[in-house]
Amino acid sequence: MPQKDGKRGQGAAPGDEVGQKFHCDNCQANVTDGVRISCNECAEFDLCTTCFSRGIELGSHKNDHSYRVVTRHRFPIFTEDWSADEELLLIDGLRQFGMGNWKDAAENVGTKTKEECEQHYLDVFVGSDSWPLPAMDREFENKVARPTSDKRSRSATPGKVKVLSSQPSNHEIVGYMPGRLEFEFEHENEADQVVKDMVITEDDTAEELDLKQIVLRIYNGKLDRRLYRKSFIFDRDLLEYRKNQAAEKRRPKDERDLLNKVKVFARMQTREDFDQFSMGMLNEHALRQRIKQLQEWRRNGITTLEDGAQYEVERSQRLSRRATTQRDSVHLLERLQKIVASRTIRDSASEAAAQKQNSRKPASIVDIESADGIELLSGPEKDLCSRLQLFPRPYLAAKEVLLAEYARVGCLKRRQACELVKIDSTKARWIYDFFVETGWIKPPVREDGDAAAVSIDGPMPVYLAALDTREQPVVKSEF
Repeated sequence: MPQKDGKRGQGAAPGDEVGQKFHCDNCQANVTDGVRISCNECAEFDLCTTCFSRGIELGSHKNDHSYRVVTRHRFPIFTEDWSADEELLLIDGLRQFGMGNWKDAAENVGTKTKEECEQHYLDVFVGSDSWPLPAMDREFENKVARPTSDKRSRSATPGKVKVLSSQPSNHEIVGYMPGRLEFEFEHENEADQVVKDMVITEDDTAEELDLKQIVLRIYNGKLDRRLYRKSFIFDRDLLEYRKNQAAEKRRPKDERDLLNKVKVFARMQTREDFDQFSMGMLNEHALRQRIKQLQEWRRNGITTLEDGAQYEVERSQRLSRRATTQRDSVHLLERLQKIVASRTIRDSASEAAAQKQNSRKPASIVDIESADGIELLSGPEKDLCSRLQLFPRPYLAAKEVLLAEYARVGCLKRRQACELVKIDSTKARWIYDFFVETGWIKPPVREDGDAAAVSIDGPMPVYLAALDTREQPVVKSEF
């Protein structure tokens, strides 16, 4: 049966930083420097002696398959300090990475530096009398190759494993393959599908040849556009994404926004012209900001640079204090709204219980002249509370919430008012319309510039008709 080599992977053997490494496929034990059992029927399958003695069967591997015992080839064949395994790894590395790529070949060997690999190849292979073959008749007394006198081979190679393949996942730009200078998905990636099966033969008619030439010209045009875009990316160093991101983060936000806006002109200019154009735009932006600052200083009566610097320091301090005050005000307003809402809910529950007890009695105007808080109401407000059968305290709480919200936002809708006061929605709508009629609240403005009309379903209360005939009282709100 044909024999197959053991499985090879990138890693470090004991005492080495890099090199080829063999593991047991069952227990994952390192068998690089020991004896391993390689299956002749299963590709890339190795077992350690312990697992082999137990008769391990894994996947398609059975314990009755033919096998061979593999050990490390430590004996020298060409020179005393190079073992047979190292010779094989050197040749394999040159075949894989190319002749003259001594750095990658040395990493493939794992125990030699690139200088030692180059010198060994020149002495043994190039300088051989039987070139291109080395001298095959040499004999050595030592059964094991003598290691290098110094330990340079163990410290010269870097500790990290070199990426040996150019794949889309091995670059900071996803999809870019640096070894091939290509992308996983190119511009117009489906262009090759049109011509991949095209064949020009002697039997083609003139029309068929013309059609195929047209298709090829279209395909060449797509390739030219693809090449132009790749050249643009390479010329502008756009593949250095992290470096470019770090440079942009060091700029102020206004400069970043300006550069993002002028990037559309990059395709119409060379790299030098675009860099000069961008720098000019940044200089113009800085000059405009400086002129604006000097004009602000002049409006405030500042005539010297020292006074201007002091003004900027004090201005930043004022802005900081103002932001702190606004945050505190928002927190206080939220607490006040929670307190008022809880009080309104409590009063509304008491009012609902009282209305439930008197539900069998005919509806009539509630006498609020002796109710608590009546002295705080104006004439129209008293009429409103009487018609709505609403006591002064719940009304005042609702009034406080609505006016506070209006002062904070600047406008208030009827739906928002109904959600804020937490009372009967019909009463909330009448209260909102009353505030709009009295001018305490302005309704939101429509897109055509006119204020939203105030109208709800149901008969108009007496107080709305009375507002047109009686004099409006002057009500001083605590807001």
